[in-house]
Amino acid sequence: MLRKESAAAKSFLSLNELAHQRAAQRASRCWNLRHGHRYVASKMFRSYCHRIFFLIGLASSLTVRDAECATAPAPGDLRAAGKVEFPISCAPAVQSEFARGVALLHSFFYEEARRVFTSVAERDPKCAMAQWGIAMTWWHPIWTPPTPDEMSAGKAAIEKAMAMNAGTDRERGFITALNVYYNTPDNPTTAPVGQSCHGPVGPRDRVIAYEKAMRQLRDKYPDDFEAQTFYAFAVLGVGYATPNDTSLSKQLEAAAIMEKLWKQNANHPGVVHYLIHCYDYPTLAQRGLAAAQSYDSIAPWVPHALHMPSHIFTRLGMWNESIAANQASAEASRTYAAMRHRDATEAEELHALDYMAYSYLQEARDIEAKKIVDLAAKVQKTNPELEFSAAYALAAIPTRYAFERNDWAAAATLTVPNLPHWSSFPFMEALIEYGHALG
Repeated sequence: MLRKESAAAKSFLSLNELAHQRAAQRASRCWNLRHGHRYVASKMFRSYCHRIFFLIGLASSLTVRDAECATAPAPGDLRAAGKVEFPISCAPAVQSEFARGVALLHSFFYEEARRVFTSVAERDPKCAMAQWGIAMTWWHPIWTPPTPDEMSAGKAAIEKAMAMNAGTDRERGFITALNVYYNTPDNPTTAPVGQSCHGPVGPRDRVIAYEKAMRQLRDKYPDDFEAQTFYAFAVLGVGYATPNDTSLSKQLEAAAIMEKLWKQNANHPGVVHYLIHCYDYPTLAQRGLAAAQSYDSIAPWVPHALHMPSHIFTRLGMWNESIAANQASAEASRTYAAMRHRDATEAEELHALDYMAYSYLQEARDIEAKKIVDLAAKVQKTNPELEFSAAYALAAIPTRYAFERNDWAAAATLTVPNLPHWSSFPFMEALIEYGHALG
């Protein structure tokens, strides 16, 4: 797509500025609304007693808007993560927290979901499903496969879950299916490896074995919403692990299930999220637009949930929407890092900045794109320290900035940052060297 003529540049605000502005604007809107309504209502009552019905209408409007202001999530508030109902046989006191952990899991907020499931396990040590949740957070089905340490942690958690003998047959089905994944051997293969924006996905054997186990659970509990959702996600995982299927049959199979589920629960984070992934292809992107336009409101402070709609926006050339989505995602990532008292840059933030820089460049907003280039150049540490999407962003942002503007002199002077990523991701270093050589 041709780049537009340079547009007036907007300032690239820092996370804290954006977060404080958003909170201040929300508070200001609420205060002005309350006091504005009260003033108008008082004046009308004094002047025209017969307009009492208007006062009733105003009071109703005030009540509704006051409720919205009172319940709007504050910056970094992760309690709003979507509507998930996942009944378990564990202690009643942990039910809601377990459901919140599953909601965060559906939005790929693996670190925070692990915190929630760990808390559930501490509060109810006999809760087998808490261990299932922990094991689920160590496997990222359509991202890169677990590292050796992650695989060990996941196996340890699922072994605990298996040993606990969960309270219901349904729960045992979820646990057994995940146990199948962790204990299916990887067979050597020369077949093409599936790719995602977070890197090459894992071997097909494990994914196919898990899908088969989840299909059995789905068939046994056809009315169980979460069983259906996790099964559809397993189908999607097989699609990602089968890159030579150009018909995208598995992606469309998963989408068909998700579309039906979406009609039953419009605010389910997993259903909407997975629909976007199902349709994240040039020929299917238009089908994912409705899901993309709704996901951010379902999980308003989950970084990946805020970023994910931009996959569809980018494919459809909706550059302003992509910029806004990734600004929100970067803001949420920084807020989370501050909440955890980290000095590292979150990988999710870098992933969002990569998409944002690309969108700015498509609109010839070079000044805004350059601010992101400069910001990325200052990164010294990332969280996680070795993460595909972070390494890719740090390589792609400066290289793309030179390429998109045909600035070959700048490309010729590209240098590899002194970061620990490159030993684990040499092809990222190669991306920069390619730009260097081409320049």
